[in-house]
Amino acid sequence: MKRFRSFRLLVTVLTLCLLPALAGAEITENRRFIDVIDHKGGNVLDMVKLRSRLENGRKPVRVRGYCRSACTMLITMNNACLGPKATVGFHAPRIPGTAIIPPYVDQIMASYYRNGILKKWNQEWRGSLKMHVITARDYVRLDPQTKICDSIPVRN
Repeated sequence: MKRFRSFRLLVTVLTLCLLPALAGAEITENRRFIDVIDHKGGNVLDMVKLRSRLENGRKPVRVRGYCRSACTMLITMNNACLGPKATVGFHAPRIPGTAIIPPYVDQIMASYYRNGILKKWNQEWRGSLKMHVITARDYVRLDPQTKICDSIPVRN
């Protein structure tokens, strides 16, 4: 009986630890595309690894829905495009569950931004705990190298 309780506790703890990573974000793959949909970001170093894996793949990556926090590091991949109705959210990186901004993490994120996005990041967003949300069109105005996905039909 004691062993069963320990096993149940272990399963509960593992489930609670994994749920935040799985909630809300969706990365799907079909024959033609990889879609990143409503991604909340998460750990910056994990995102660096995911970006490397996605960028080294052969399929286009479409960033769709609400891409926020570390997810924004995916937008500048050579094989990425931004959904025409996407929104993008920036804020300072922080230690989970705190308002502490760790050193150097903002610089890691900055290395994946360019043009006006990099300027905004360095001047406004990297030190702000408030989420700064922009549209896909505003993103492209700040970084004209970013592509809007022409494979996603725009519906009103």
